[in-house]
Amino acid sequence: MFTTNNEVGMASDKGSKTSVEQLIARISTEYDSLSKQLKVIAQYIEQHRDHIGLDGIQQVASACEVQPSAVVRFAKHFGFSGFSEMQAIFREGLTRQLAPSRNYKARIRDIIESGTGSLSSVEIAREFLAGSIAGMQELENGLNGPTFKKAVDMLLEADNVWICASRRSFPVAVYLDYALQHTDKRVGLVSGLGSMHLGQMRSVRKGDVMIAISFAPYAEETLNAVTQAMERGAKLIAITDSRMSPLAKQAHSTLLVQDNSTFGFRSLTSTMGLAQSLFIALAYALELPYRSTTPQGGR
Repeated sequence: MFTTNNEVGMASDKGSKTSVEQLIARISTEYDSLSKQLKVIAQYIEQHRDHIGLDGIQQVASACEVQPSAVVRFAKHFGFSGFSEMQAIFREGLTRQLAPSRNYKARIRDIIESGTGSLSSVEIAREFLAGSIAGMQELENGLNGPTFKKAVDMLLEADNVWICASRRSFPVAVYLDYALQHTDKRVGLVSGLGSMHLGQMRSVRKGDVMIAISFAPYAEETLNAVTQAMERGAKLIAITDSRMSPLAKQAHSTLLVQDNSTFGFRSLTSTMGLAQSLFIALAYALELPYRSTTPQGGR
């Protein structure tokens, strides 16, 4: 399906310019109707928007494991004459401050490709911390205020809060479970212990809120629990990595976060920072005094 520039206000329309956010929103809207190849490109562009303004078409195609012609086809689908015209909107306003992770990622690539291969433990630690800092800067720059406020308001209004995550995301869910115990809300951690996570969903009631945390390739257990909870009338706050993720498509509020990867290990710093920010904002809204849940001297 091709939509003309006048219909969507794409880049060739002299009367208006498309912003990155407008393009990403349209990609998200049309995602389900795209071919398999174009879906891969869509996900890459949404998750690496800070790279698109600087990377060549061959780099984008290689990262998506498609031919450059597929990238051109993607651009034309969304009303551009080709990749260069689409790339121009990503270049506009692109600054070092808005893309702090690019320099970091490029530096990591250079280190690995140089073949030095003998980094000290301190150098490895510093690279990992540098990636975490870059990720936090990206999170701050990209935080959507209205969406974040909506998530806080949903938690304010809910009596029961469920938290669901699996595998790499599970430590974030455990933190939220601990933090929310400082409120008067009833909190349920969907742990999957004994494969009982779907059984737990029978306790979900209309008006409950579920916080679900999942990143590509998206844990099937989390997705199944979310489906069950929403069928029972729960509202969903999704913490995920893409507007095109299966969580985002169902969520009442989607909080997007990208954690950097160093030497194949993905950080949790940004995701944990977002979770802590969510709780602190809720606590502030509740005018919540700190109440320790541990014995004296415990941490």
